[in-house]
Amino acid sequence: MKITVSIIKADVGGYPGHCSVHPKLKEKAGTELEEAKKNGILVDYCIATCGDDLELIMTHTKGVDSEEIHKLAWDTFKKCTEIAKELKLYSAGQDLLSDAFSGNIRGLGPGIAEMEFEERKGEPIVCFLMDKTDPAAFNLPIFKMFGDPFNTAGLSIDPSMHSGFRFEVYDIYNDKKVMLNTPEELYDLLALIGTKSKYVIKRVYPRKGNKVPENEPAAVVCTEKLFRIAGEYVGKDDPVAIVRAQSGLPALGEVLEPFSFPYLVAGWMRGSHNGPIMPVSMEDATPSRFDGPPRVVALGFQLANGKLVGPVDLLKDKSFDEARRLCGKVADYMRRHGPFEPHRLSAEEMEYTTLPKVLEKLKGRFEKI
Repeated sequence: MKITVSIIKADVGGYPGHCSVHPKLKEKAGTELEEAKKNGILVDYCIATCGDDLELIMTHTKGVDSEEIHKLAWDTFKKCTEIAKELKLYSAGQDLLSDAFSGNIRGLGPGIAEMEFEERKGEPIVCFLMDKTDPAAFNLPIFKMFGDPFNTAGLSIDPSMHSGFRFEVYDIYNDKKVMLNTPEELYDLLALIGTKSKYVIKRVYPRKGNKVPENEPAAVVCTEKLFRIAGEYVGKDDPVAIVRAQSGLPALGEVLEPFSFPYLVAGWMRGSHNGPIMPVSMEDATPSRFDGPPRVVALGFQLANGKLVGPVDLLKDKSFDEARRLCGKVADYMRRHGPFEPHRLSAEEMEYTTLPKVLEKLKGRFEKI
C-alpha cells in the first residue's frame, strides 16, 4: 500500500515567550484533524509539539504536495492563530507569512517534510522535531545514520546496505541541488554538508541492491528557511524530519545513536548563536535557558496500513542522560562567550538577523582609516 507521511509545523504563538505550545492550540489542531480523518482526507494523525512549534503528523494517500493536505494544515494553523491572539500568546501567527493560501503551503512560512512510499511488511518510522535551530542541524545526524559505519554497523555487516545511499543536498542560497553517492563520494558530501550555513541534506535514497526501491526516500528533511521567505529574521526555522528504519535501512538504534552526542547547531537565542542540541522527551522540549539550548524530540511509530501505531517518545530513554548532562556543560561554556564568536554566529549568518539594522544606524559614522 502506497502511503504518504507528512509533517507540517508552524509557530502560531508561544507560551510563555518562545517556550511551549498552549494546550488549547493542541486541542484545536486535534479537533480539525479528527474531522479530516472522519471525512476520509486523512488515514491517521498525531498532534505533537517541540518548544513553541505545533507539529501536525499526518498519513494519507494523496501524495506529496497535495493541495488538499496543505490546505488542511494551513486552515488548522489559521484557526489556532485566532485562539493564540485571544490568549495574547507571544508572536501569534509568527510563521504564517501570507494572508491567503495559494494551492501549496511551501513558501507561506510553515515547515514541511513529506515522503511517499510503498508500505513494507514492517514499517517503523521516526519523526524528528527540532526547536531553536535551523535545517542544517540535521546534516550531522542524517549523515551518521546513512553514511558512517562507526555509527551504523549495518553499513559494514548488512549485505543489503553495502551499496550505500544517495544523498540529495540543497544549496539553499542559490536554489540548486546535487545528488552524491556514498561511499565513493563520501569526501565530496562531507565537504558540502560540513558548511552547515549553506548546504543541507534534503533526502536520502537507497541504492541498487537494497531491499528498499531506489526511488523511495529513506529520509526527508524540512529545508524551509524563513528569512528567505520574509526577507529578514522572523524565526529559527525549527526543522522536522522523517526517517524510515530497519530491513535494508538503519536499525532504530542506529537512527537514534547520533543524538547521544550534543553537537553544536546554529539558532538558540534570537536565532543568532551556536549551541549544543539536547535530546529530550516531548514533555521536556520546553527550551527556556537563553531560549534554549536547542532541542530535538524523536517520536517512533509503526505504520499499519497508514495507521500510526504509537508514538513512543524515543529520546526519553535514560541512556541519553549523559548526552543531556554534557549538553548542559557545553551550554555553560558557550554562554560565557557572551556576544563574541564562536557563541554568536559568523558575520555571514548574522546578515539575516536584526544586526543589519544596527549597522544601518551606524552607517554614517564610519570613517576611512
